[in-house]
Amino acid sequence: MNHILSNKKVILLYIAPALFLILALVYVPIVLTGYYGLMKWTGFGGMKFVGLENYSRLIQDSLFWQSAYHSFLLALFSVLSLIGYLLVSLILAGKIKGANLIRKIYLIPMLLASVIIAQLWMKIYHPSNGLLNHILIKLGIENPPSWLADPEWVLFAIIVPVIWQYAGFYILIYYAALKNIPQELEEVAKIDGATPFQIATRIKVPLIMNVIKVTIVLAVVGSLKYFDLIYVMTGGGPNGASEVMASYMYNKAFNEFDFGYGSTVGFFLLIICLIVTYLIRKLTVVRPNDNN
Repeated sequence: MNHILSNKKVILLYIAPALFLILALVYVPIVLTGYYGLMKWTGFGGMKFVGLENYSRLIQDSLFWQSAYHSFLLALFSVLSLIGYLLVSLILAGKIKGANLIRKIYLIPMLLASVIIAQLWMKIYHPSNGLLNHILIKLGIENPPSWLADPEWVLFAIIVPVIWQYAGFYILIYYAALKNIPQELEEVAKIDGATPFQIATRIKVPLIMNVIKVTIVLAVVGSLKYFDLIYVMTGGGPNGASEVMASYMYNKAFNEFDFGYGSTVGFFLLIICLIVTYLIRKLTVVRPNDNN
């Protein structure tokens, strides 16, 4: 058996299906997107090579940069929400009553499809029959905003369900990391007189810093390419007030049939994600003198 598994041809045979799928579903679409971005094409019929004209248009497109700003704003709130997820995980990792029930509750959003979550929050945000405005009226606010129709509020209204949707995912990651910390460290710290706050900030958090850095990358990159829930709830409206880069790409390619320019937006989004990932990894590099 060892002789067979050491055979390079056998190894290649085992990994060939996975390599084929990765090549067909990841790398080939990336190459094609970059190729289509150099063309003027409606998605049907012939294509016309325009070189970097689409990229020049992209740089001067104020609507694209507005959507980029919205994507980065979503990324900022997603990163800030990690603090709340970490606090919840620290509480759940401790011995508190009802922890098992809470762990089941926060996993509910992970079990729901984005379309269902979008429909749920659209009902909550409904201007006349929605739960949120009903509560605000009861509190004495006579004219609460139409959350998904008001350009000043729509982006923030969408950020809330996005953060709620992925709460269980990040809490689960942090909780698993915290549970892998040896219990002896906490017991020794208690004997030395450390408070729960000191144990959390000086022992637990530093020990899972690598995990935290990974979640920062996931949160930022995931926010930059976020699409489905926003598209279902608003389609990028009203008047582009909730447009993000992914929805802007979709609208250009499939609603306006400007497939070449939509591919340019998609390829540029890929470049932005790669640059941001590189910068985050550089800024959060693990050094020999790190506590973790």
